[in-house]
Amino acid sequence: MQNISSVNNTKKIAFYLVVVGAFALFIYLILKQGTTNLEVSRQIVTSSKDSNYWHDFITGLQHSFRHPLAILLGQIVAIIITARFFGYLAKKVRQPAVVGEVIAGIVLGPSLLGLYFPDFATTLFPAQSLGNLQLLSQIGLILFMFVIGMELDLTVLRNRAHDAVVVSHASIIVPFALGVTFAYFTYETFAPQTINFTSFALFMGIAMSITAFPVLARIVQERGIQKTKLGTIVITCAAADDITAWCILAAVIAIVKAGSFGSSLFIILMAIGYVFVMLKVVKPFLKRIGDLHTSRENLSQPIVAIFFLTLILSSYVTELIGIHALFGAFMTGAIIPENAKFRNIFIEKVEDVSVVLLLPLFFVFTGLRTQIGLLNEPSLWMTAGVIIAVAVTGKFLGSAIAAKVVGQSWKDSLSIGALMNTRGLMELVVLNIGYDLGVLSPEVFAMMVIMALVTTMMTGPALDMINHFFKDKTTAAPGKIADSGLYKVLISFANPDTGRTLLRLANSFTKNLNGNSELTTMHLSPANDLHLYNIEEYERESFLPVLEESKQLNRKVNTMFKATSDLESDIAEIANKGNYDILLIGVGKSIYQGTLLGNILGFTTRIFHPDKFFDKHTKLDSGLSDSALDLRTNAILTKADVPVGVFIDKDFNTADRIAVAISESQDSFLLEYVQRFISNNQSQVIILELGRTLKNDHGFKERIRQIEQIAPNHIAIVSAGEIQSENFQSTDLFVTSISTWAKLVAEKNKSLADAPSTLILKK
Repeated sequence: MQNISSVNNTKKIAFYLVVVGAFALFIYLILKQGTTNLEVSRQIVTSSKDSNYWHDFITGLQHSFRHPLAILLGQIVAIIITARFFGYLAKKVRQPAVVGEVIAGIVLGPSLLGLYFPDFATTLFPAQSLGNLQLLSQIGLILFMFVIGMELDLTVLRNRAHDAVVVSHASIIVPFALGVTFAYFTYETFAPQTINFTSFALFMGIAMSITAFPVLARIVQERGIQKTKLGTIVITCAAADDITAWCILAAVIAIVKAGSFGSSLFIILMAIGYVFVMLKVVKPFLKRIGDLHTSRENLSQPIVAIFFLTLILSSYVTELIGIHALFGAFMTGAIIPENAKFRNIFIEKVEDVSVVLLLPLFFVFTGLRTQIGLLNEPSLWMTAGVIIAVAVTGKFLGSAIAAKVVGQSWKDSLSIGALMNTRGLMELVVLNIGYDLGVLSPEVFAMMVIMALVTTMMTGPALDMINHFFKDKTTAAPGKIADSGLYKVLISFANPDTGRTLLRLANSFTKNLNGNSELTTMHLSPANDLHLYNIEEYERESFLPVLEESKQLNRKVNTMFKATSDLESDIAEIANKGNYDILLIGVGKSIYQGTLLGNILGFTTRIFHPDKFFDKHTKLDSGLSDSALDLRTNAILTKADVPVGVFIDKDFNTADRIAVAISESQDSFLLEYVQRFISNNQSQVIILELGRTLKNDHGFKERIRQIEQIAPNHIAIVSAGEIQSENFQSTDLFVTSISTWAKLVAEKNKSLADAPSTLILKK
């Protein structure tokens, strides 16, 4: 068979060489004849033999760099890298990613890059290219507003509308009034010459009144309060605020474009007609389509095209009317059929492209417009401070006082005020519209961008401060569980199948504790991946395989679900605060592992990696970075104060036969787990003694004797210079310490490839 295969391969190679060679020669001869015979009558300039080929190459390369498409693609690469980096840094300091992305835009703009590296900034962002960048960023915004509209849960809004509308409208009218008042005193100094007072005042009012619904929703999810009374009312308030503010903004844009309120009535009437058609004609039509196509299988491309065409037509109509295309995108999203699965399909199709690829372009374009250098006098910075004070006072106090009036506690009222004061991306959208309409001067635009950043950044610290001053004295319950003698296991999983396997593992060493053990399964999800309309469905689906496994094992399990922007820190924090006896996690894997690029990146990330750099300079690095595990796992190991078990799954099912490797006296803590596996699972355990670890360690030997006395014939010791593949024959589980695992990997022990499912334990 091997000879036949070899002959076939030879025939294929010979055929390939003959065909490619023959036709390549044929093409060469045709080109030569054509050049010699057919160009005679034409005046074609060809390169002379004395021409500088290198110079020609460089000239061609420079021409390619200056091509509009090349410039745009280069800008996109630079923008995405910078935005992701600063977004990452923002998350590390517990700020919304949008804060980092806005800062990235300012860094790439004239305030920093243009100030200190003007030649590079001009090359990367030439003036003639900004039109293309703005157009593409507007497409991204349209798609993003479409998603925001779909994220609104109108059912919740209808059910809790009364209190929410009071709080929401108070949170709009109070800052709106303060913004108009501020405009009265600053119009002569800061308003552009061609803009009337009404337009300037109304725009300052609406700019002070905006709440960033997406950012607020993420903060609520990350703090785990979405199911509380506070979380429910603040989300409802933000949704009502979003709808109201966008309707007011549409009216303000109409007035600004028309020049007066009387002239704008025609635009407003057309806008009302547009909304009526969308609600009474288009929405029922789309609902009918949605009812017939509720799954991915029957949601064909023509059906998807209908919805995207509706989005584009709606945006086009609102742009023509004069109330901006973004309102049309938002309206289309709001009337998409309310079926959670249906909306989820569309969000998946749109969100990654808009949020990851196109939305950062908007942030950077905003940054390119933000010239902080224009604020070159103390009086201008004082004015910026007044803008921040007016914005915070109006939004925070307006929301908090209204919430107190409708019956909320002072703690919840102040928390609602802090959350409603979040402005984020929505504020930038409004500011850019004002800048495009010529209502905001470059100085005022820069001040307002600073205000948007400050009010967004202060939300988290403000909530922490409120929680500190209004401590709930009834929340000190975890200590009772810790004192009750329960053996508590926390299982953190990302993939539901991993959760099922980890539960099976935990059951192996706890099932005979006669009710004195507690298993908690925890799933943390990145906040950006969650949406309010389907969060409960997502939680149910995440825990379904785990709960099914618990029924088969006849074990009661607790479930814990949380949205997060810092996965590793939150896992470790929950484990630490809950006083768990062990945290079980699945191991992650690099996408570059085992590749040439992986070797290169492995070398470079050992020199510098953001996670390692951050941990080192925040005193979180405990020397585990070389433990032969992925960076995420290392981060959890570093931050967790409780014992941690890192599990590498290779189709784990039972733990009947276990191999335990020890290489130093410090590995003696592994015997605790050996004893638990034997007591609860009747496991057969083989201790693999690497080197002469046990020779003089009498304490280690004594503990083994104690186990043998309780469970004779369940433990055996094998002395081995190093681990061999045969040590793993017929074993179900390999257990070792984090330090021994690091040694085995550093020694490049090839027998590890033959190891069964592996549990790596940190004391």
